[in-house]
Amino acid sequence: MSLNHIRPWRNIYRRKSRQIHVGSVPVGGDAPITVQTMTNTDTTDVAATVAQVRAAAEAGADIVRVSTPDQASTAALKDIVAQSPVPIVADIHFHYKRAIEAAEAGAACLRINPGNIGDESRVREVIKAAKDHGCSIRIGVNAGSLEKHLLEKYAEPCPEAMVESGLDHIKILQDNDFHEFKISCKASDVFLAAAAYQALADATDAPIHLGITEAGGLVSGTIKSAIGLGNLLWMGIGDTIRVSLSADPVEEVKVGYEILKSLGLRHRGVNIISCPSCARQGFDVIKTVETLEQRLEHIKTPMSLSIIGCVVNGPGEALMTDVGFTGGGAGYGMVYLAGKQSHKLSNEEMVDHIVEQVERKAAEIEAEAAAAEQAAE
Repeated sequence: MSLNHIRPWRNIYRRKSRQIHVGSVPVGGDAPITVQTMTNTDTTDVAATVAQVRAAAEAGADIVRVSTPDQASTAALKDIVAQSPVPIVADIHFHYKRAIEAAEAGAACLRINPGNIGDESRVREVIKAAKDHGCSIRIGVNAGSLEKHLLEKYAEPCPEAMVESGLDHIKILQDNDFHEFKISCKASDVFLAAAAYQALADATDAPIHLGITEAGGLVSGTIKSAIGLGNLLWMGIGDTIRVSLSADPVEEVKVGYEILKSLGLRHRGVNIISCPSCARQGFDVIKTVETLEQRLEHIKTPMSLSIIGCVVNGPGEALMTDVGFTGGGAGYGMVYLAGKQSHKLSNEEMVDHIVEQVERKAAEIEAEAAAAEQAAE
């Protein structure tokens, strides 16, 4: 349930951008903010790469990027694209011919790096391939691989250098009558990335791909990404995101959705509101939440669940959630449904019962949505 209509301070006003398509997925404009990840398998191992793409798609990835560093990889890309449930972006560095081959192999989008793709004549050949095969392009500026002349001009990677790099390549695409592009300007430094993205958002109406590159491991990278991407998204900047973690790509997707869910920008699955636990807890909150996260991974329907250890904040949190459980005493707690007290339940029965209630509520929401869609037709 959205409270934005009665609480305007919760609204995020997204920057207006042009809309493009990555395969069948719209990016920019009024389209939902998409979540991306990238495979880390050897691309020539088609079976392993497809398995990773499918796992990411099952976790909610809208788009998956695949590295194509050599001709063997672009040759394998054709089979990967054919088996992928989501559009595939070919990640291109250094060799512009890999971009041409990837377009021919069926990639939905070509990611090119201005710092290493080569001169304008090579970019024009990539543009022609993209036009011929219906690909979009992402201009992927990175603080760690800026063009030599920009580093000489600015002495170091800085927001001005990153934005200039991006705008120079936008001009090349537009001069060649190509407009199906998005752009990113990533850095591992949160301040540098945020400043560059803010300046870029003011300078172009192109859809913006957000990312804090090389953010780190699962914990540190999640925190860094949440701070950097969260602040930009809160300002209305960003049309598609990728959380870069030294972790399983599925974890990147999960973190991406959690960032979007925390800002009310996109919802998928169960949003669990839980307390950190203390001596007042009436049950083992931490273990219970860990178990519920695993047991409820299959739920894709957006809904909310509160798991609170005691009655200090439990009843208040439960008022705002679809299903809730608040710890009580003597081994029992209170179940809340649609914000209202429903029935007492023993701690031993809690997990199975909550899973049952969440599944039932998800089915009701899906049935209501289907009925509304049918009535609209």
